[in-house]
Amino acid sequence: MDSDDEQPISQPPQRNNARERAQKWMTKGGLVRDDSDDELGEEDHPWDWIYEEDEEEKEESRRQGLNGSEVAGPEGAGEPSRRRSSRSGAKRQQTIIAARMGTFECRVGQIILLKSPEPGKDWVGIITEFVEDEDDDGETIKSANIMWFASPDEFMSTKNKRRSDALPNEQYLTLDFNINPLTSINGKATVMSKDAFYARYPNGSPPKGKNQLAEYNKCIICRRGVNQLQGRYTEEFVWEDVYDETKIFGLIDMIKNGLKAAKKRKAEDSDYVYQKTDDNVPTTPRKKQRTTNATPQSRRQKTLTTPTHKRIVVKKPLEFTPLGTRVLSPSHFASPYRQARTLLHVSTVPTSLPCRKNEFDTVYNHLSAAIMEGTGTCIYISGTPGTGKTATVREVVAQLNLAVLAEELDDFVFVEINGMKVTDPHQSYSLLWEALKGDRVSPSHALDLLEREFSTPSPRRVPCVVLMDELDQLVTKNQSVMYNFFNWPALRHSHLIVLAVANTMDLPERTLSNKISSRLGLTRITFPGYKHTDLMEIITTRLSNVPGNIVDPDAVQFASRKVAAVSGDARRALDICRRAVEIAEQAYEALGVKKLDIDIDETIMEETESLPPTPSKTPARREKANERSKALNTKREPTPQPNNSRVRVTIATIKQAIQEATSTPLQQSLRCLPLSAKLFLAALLMRVRRTGISETTFGDILDEAKRIADAAVAVAGAAGGNVRQFLLGEGSGARVQALGFVAMELMNSGVIALEHGAGIKTLGGSLVSARGDRSSKIRLRVAAEDVRAAFREDTEAKSFGLGIDQ
Repeated sequence: MDSDDEQPISQPPQRNNARERAQKWMTKGGLVRDDSDDELGEEDHPWDWIYEEDEEEKEESRRQGLNGSEVAGPEGAGEPSRRRSSRSGAKRQQTIIAARMGTFECRVGQIILLKSPEPGKDWVGIITEFVEDEDDDGETIKSANIMWFASPDEFMSTKNKRRSDALPNEQYLTLDFNINPLTSINGKATVMSKDAFYARYPNGSPPKGKNQLAEYNKCIICRRGVNQLQGRYTEEFVWEDVYDETKIFGLIDMIKNGLKAAKKRKAEDSDYVYQKTDDNVPTTPRKKQRTTNATPQSRRQKTLTTPTHKRIVVKKPLEFTPLGTRVLSPSHFASPYRQARTLLHVSTVPTSLPCRKNEFDTVYNHLSAAIMEGTGTCIYISGTPGTGKTATVREVVAQLNLAVLAEELDDFVFVEINGMKVTDPHQSYSLLWEALKGDRVSPSHALDLLEREFSTPSPRRVPCVVLMDELDQLVTKNQSVMYNFFNWPALRHSHLIVLAVANTMDLPERTLSNKISSRLGLTRITFPGYKHTDLMEIITTRLSNVPGNIVDPDAVQFASRKVAAVSGDARRALDICRRAVEIAEQAYEALGVKKLDIDIDETIMEETESLPPTPSKTPARREKANERSKALNTKREPTPQPNNSRVRVTIATIKQAIQEATSTPLQQSLRCLPLSAKLFLAALLMRVRRTGISETTFGDILDEAKRIADAAVAVAGAAGGNVRQFLLGEGSGARVQALGFVAMELMNSGVIALEHGAGIKTLGGSLVSARGDRSSKIRLRVAAEDVRAAFREDTEAKSFGLGIDQ
């Protein structure tokens, strides 16, 4: 038994498998028609190839006029059969020009219909070639490479690029190709020009006959080619002049050249902007309903459904009440200090991103390659906070958008999901589906739709770039969100590109499971912390256009070195410099107000001296003087100072800003304590360090304070003697009473814990100590490191031993 006889036996499982694959095909824009006019017949037959040599043999036989009389005897009858059997293996290497199933036959260059998962809808495409391949199970799949037609309904993410002059039955020829199994073919279609269509069907009205209506549903109008990802159209052509079944590749070249020569449509072009017109555009007439007095039917809108007839619950878009905005006058930014504060703010987007060229090129190359190839991928970006990860990705996306506008790259969809902005990680599904389709649905329903969307092939799917910022905030207990987002790019037809941004380099290995970290891939980009030279360049670039030279270069270098030595966080460096500019501005305004006060006082004195000293002044003159003094008081605004008298940001200003930025509210409160309280804390810390016990008594602290005061006398001489006299007073009674009140204040502030001894009594709702109480126990309630850090820059506290790391 030869191979031709065995084929019908092995065909049914192959056909069933191919049919299952065809059922998974999903997209929009299919032709609505009745299945009763199926050209393939009701019986399922196997698909057979028609080779180029078979056609040559048929033509040769017709030329030679072969008939039954020339083939006589059983020998002659068996020769063609042996010839076919011997050459059956060679047929597979020959050119396939057509395919046949029963009586239905389709050839290269013909326009066919392909089945859609939605009943009663078909797609239109042109066969460019036939291919034969094997699936994962080793079964042979006979397929065809289809060149697609696209309807205006298929412009999903590029709705603003669709034309307004599209006709109801019009479709555009695209350069999108896709291999489809032959089992998805459902007949042949007819493509005509606009004039030919309306000549056959006046006003575009469908005919009344059943057969004519079936042919009408298979007809489309084509007069342009399109690249729907970039929104480009070719010039209008006449289909009968450009289409030739035997020269299909010439048609492909014509569409390619037409799209290259097409100019980018403009937003103000009337051909692309939707406008309401009164032109009599041919439309399909609708049957008039008979008006009766019956109960009116409900006009509720049709429920949106998916191809599986599952209801989509579309949420209404969120409506926000716009907040009132304050419009600032141009003179508001006349001050160089205000300009510097605005430019140094972390929310200000610079014109360029310095010191990140290598990382920018790496991210750009990976993203552009994935978009052009139409493949899905995962890119993991890690680095400490403030190293420019998110800013670099946004800059890359902005440059890619410019490439799209310049027609150098296909269009893509960008969506940013920040883990700090979503209340639940599962809301990421809703955000992604809304970016793809524009509908707001629940997270659970969005997950089902996304699974079906990414697992189903679609020849015109737009690539989607997802930025998942603050990745550690999107980790759930079962890690399902991370698994889905990292698994979808691995699907063949997803066209999903995920950029995962996190602050730690080992987050996948430390937090995520193995099945998730393995799907993340090997594409990992690490952003190192900025060096002090990088931070200097970032700050200097932002201040380059600020007039007045109000920031000292040494101050910028000092701030950059301080931040680079700790973390290399650019945001911390910008905040420190911005606070330093605010301090300098306050000092400058205070200087102007002080000078204004002096001028006002001098003016008032001159006015009063010019008046007679006797009380014979008239009420009018006295009232005039009062009004003048009131006017001067109400106009207390800082007078503009010359540029050479502006307060500049120096290293001392940077130190003050760093101290404020690194201080906690506790440390700021401790710096405001009086000198006696500083002596008490110094004695407490010294006693704890001497004994190694965190708890001590009030008497031991008094003795330790006396020793510290004596040490201050030995070091500072007469100045130290004055300090000892001021702190300890004359006699032990004053010393105990003074430090006792200090202990009460520190206890009421929560700095220390004081045990109520026999000498503690209540006075006016507060606790005070009596004379001679030395047994009360005292313990520090805050960290000793915080106390030392608070007095590290205090010269008075350093003389007591505070602020020195021991």
